Amino acid sequence: MIEETYWHPVALRGDVESQPLAVTLLGHPLVLWRDASHVVHAWADQCPHRGARLSLGQVRDGKLVCAYHGWQFAGSGQCTLVPALPDFKPPAAHCAKTFQAREAYGLVWVRMATQPSLAEANLASPIGPAFAALPDFSAEESSELRKVNCGPYDVATSAPRIVENFLDMAHFGFVHDGWLGTRSATAIGDYQVEASPTGLTATECKAWQPQSNLLSRAPALVEYTYEVTAPYAAVLTKLPDPASMGSVAQTALTGQANRYHESIALFICPLEPDLSRVWFRLAVADLTSTDSQLRDFQHTIFMQDKPILESQIPKLLPLNSGAELHTPADRASSAYRRHLKKLGITFGVIQ
Repeated sequence: MIEETYWHPVALRGDVESQPLAVTLLGHPLVLWRDASHVVHAWADQCPHRGARLSLGQVRDGKLVCAYHGWQFAGSGQCTLVPALPDFKPPAAHCAKTFQAREAYGLVWVRMATQPSLAEANLASPIGPAFAALPDFSAEESSELRKVNCGPYDVATSAPRIVENFLDMAHFGFVHDGWLGTRSATAIGDYQVEASPTGLTATECKAWQPQSNLLSRAPALVEYTYEVTAPYAAVLTKLPDPASMGSVAQTALTGQANRYHESIALFICPLEPDLSRVWFRLAVADLTSTDSQLRDFQHTIFMQDKPILESQIPKLLPLNSGAELHTPADRASSAYRRHLKKLGITFGVIQ
């Protein structure tokens, strides 16, 4: 599957500690664990000996030990000890199935496909590399912005449905009335959508919002920029009217006293075609609110979205242009659907 060539978030970094952690990605059970050097590993959650879940085992002396027969595996995946045969030297074939894992944005990410050969790389699709990079979140590089993770949230719908909702401003006045929108101002003005190597960029997106974030003190016309950074990831940047912000917010960013901005990344783990795990990564200039307050605000907003997302029929996102109705206000989500279809995405969609 093309989805296996992308990096996907599977757990908060802090949740992978001294003992194995069971997770799911693209319908596959995985186990996460750390070796003696604190390096994180992602393997198929299945012992190659008799198929027991490796996540039921334990980490001992930097090796993952199966709970069934005590086989020990090094970080490479190679079995190093079979307790029933202490003098036996396990051959190279005695190894666990391993995947690439890395840490970024406070999360553990996994890519399931193996690295392509040079020939395969040269045959990469013209719309993207054979192996995509980690989804970009440029706000991560700013030392002046606070970074806070929110979630996870398990949502009984497909990952593409969640991304499409993230791109949609027309629901603000109804689902987020009194927060991100108001029923008295639901019109969506013209905005621009352009294709990008990772999906799309939508600019000049504007919405009238009673409270766009914790620091807002008055309603404001908020300008958004959206970026789809991977099939199941996106980022928004908000630029509220500075007159609506407190003095701390207006001067929090060096060189940006007249404009306060924040970025929010949406990172989704596609557990099953119709089940997703969601994290948000905030990058904000709010230097006064606690992490809990920032998470609570994001929680309030997403809990308004969740029942709507889980009510949508079908749960898988239909990519056929005639399956659902569209208007000019939906141009970002329409472009997203075209992008997924062009990529050949199959997990979480109906072609």
